[in-house]
Amino acid sequence: MNTWLWGSLSLIIVAVGGFFAFNTYIYNEKQAAGAASYKDAAYYIDGTLVQLSGGEVETEAAPGSATKVVTKYFGNELEADLNNDGRKDVVFLLTQNTGGSGTFYYAVAALNTPRGYVGSDAYLLGDRVAPQTTELSQNPRHKNVVVVNYADRAPGEPMTARPSMGKSAYIKLDPSTMQWGIVEPNFEGESR
Repeated sequence: MNTWLWGSLSLIIVAVGGFFAFNTYIYNEKQAAGAASYKDAAYYIDGTLVQLSGGEVETEAAPGSATKVVTKYFGNELEADLNNDGRKDVVFLLTQNTGGSGTFYYAVAALNTPRGYVGSDAYLLGDRVAPQTTELSQNPRHKNVVVVNYADRAPGEPMTARPSMGKSAYIKLDPSTMQWGIVEPNFEGESR
């Protein structure tokens, strides 16, 4: 009976140790490598990983395609600690031209981690919009909520019309998934 007890206890210790070792391995594999600059980090745009180099990159629209997709740093930077780790992170806008007449604007974030800057998923603002400012929400109930202000066309106006209608996107980054969530501007609840 004593041998069986020690054998069972040893098996449980090995299983628990193996679980923690495997869990640590998975955690380390999921951690993205950081870049020295947020202009050299990788960002997900419409599900595709885009690795910037000096704030821009040119890629093929599809393998073997002559059409080039150009992604560029636009600006409108905001420095803020988005994940409450004491480091200043950066939110800014990227543009992407996919070979047609459109210029798509995206908000992205780069978390400043001990491994370097880690890029987020991109939040689409729109095609041929006119960016204005990027700031933190002034609502005291909004914690780390980013407000991107821009001008867009009124409903029904053609894409050739000049953007003239003011809009604001209230978005919050989930640091664990690196994805943006939409926040209601006048939400009465708490945003953490």
